[in-house]
Amino acid sequence: MLVRKALVASVLSISASLAFAHGDVTPQVVDTSTLKQLGDDMLDNNPYTGDKEAIRVGSSAYNQNCARCHGLEAISGGISPDLRKMNSECDSFAGAKAKKECKTELDVYFRNTVLGGRVRGDRVYMPPFAGILSQEAIWAIKAYVETRPYE
Repeated sequence: MLVRKALVASVLSISASLAFAHGDVTPQVVDTSTLKQLGDDMLDNNPYTGDKEAIRVGSSAYNQNCARCHGLEAISGGISPDLRKMNSECDSFAGAKAKKECKTELDVYFRNTVLGGRVRGDRVYMPPFAGILSQEAIWAIKAYVETRPYE
């Protein structure tokens, strides 16, 4: 009986650590009361790019909700994609219009990924944050990530 209890405890411990590794932890609510409120309609472009207050809020929100997988200071340790790579993705385009279209595409991709997460089959690679993070919180996090250079 003692061996069975030890085995059950081991299995539960391993399961708990695997769940934590896949982001199954309680997301943290982000206080966006100091930011311009954006309304209910989801925007396609980050309205907070370069906004110092949004970057401050985004830094805190990132550290509370994203850093455990995407790395401190947005420097990935290999568990999840390095979000800083998005910053330079559009730089290779020569024209302003092409750069703007590229940025819009990346902003929409970022927003939709945060809202819907990344789930394949029964595997959760990133939990969905729809109903947890507001539009303001999502764009503030993106504004923070935009300040992190990829070297």
